[in-house]
Amino acid sequence: MRPYVIINAAMSADGKLATRERKQTKISGPDDFLRVDTLRAESDAVMVGIGTVLSDDPSLRLKSEEYAAVRKAGGKDPHPMRVVIDSMARMPADGDMFKKGLGRVVIFVSEKAPKERCDALKEKATVISAGADSVDLVIVLDELAKLGVQKLMVEGGATLLWSFLSKELFDEIRIYIGALIIGGKDAPTFADGAGFTDPAEFTRLSLKNIEKIDDGVLLTWIKKV
Repeated sequence: MRPYVIINAAMSADGKLATRERKQTKISGPDDFLRVDTLRAESDAVMVGIGTVLSDDPSLRLKSEEYAAVRKAGGKDPHPMRVVIDSMARMPADGDMFKKGLGRVVIFVSEKAPKERCDALKEKATVISAGADSVDLVIVLDELAKLGVQKLMVEGGATLLWSFLSKELFDEIRIYIGALIIGGKDAPTFADGAGFTDPAEFTRLSLKNIEKIDDGVLLTWIKKV
């Protein structure tokens, strides 16, 4: 059985995840940062795409030592597994995920990824081939289930989010909308990608909850069945 997938993202009031230069932008406030850390602590794994790694260099570790201690007391690793979707094995070997992060790192690559890059990454992470030309998310979810992942948090970026959304490989979406306008027709949006043209293909959602947090709002959606 595949993991329960929660897509979590923060966007501006005009639907942008970052600037047109794809620079990391502070959209959330302290209460929402705590919410995100709580969700990470509740998840077995946290996933990002290689674009997010190259632009933001995230560690994806828990900020709260208390949360890490609770996980450890419950028989889990103190920090959730960090998962990177990286078709061509471009993951930097000196990134914060290795330097500052704690816990297991799993990198999914395609069969086209250079062998020497994969071999270098295997010294620091678990590297799994999952697809011929690009990473197949269905294979990824199956492999994560084999690794014991029951709850997966997907944090982005925009291209990865579109892949999950377009294939409907998710159970829940949590979007924090911050009180700012970023603008820019080339700035990344929540669902970058080819997009749908036929309304029959649209991904349909049901609104589960609305919550005011800081100076913004958190929308929780589930997939409409």
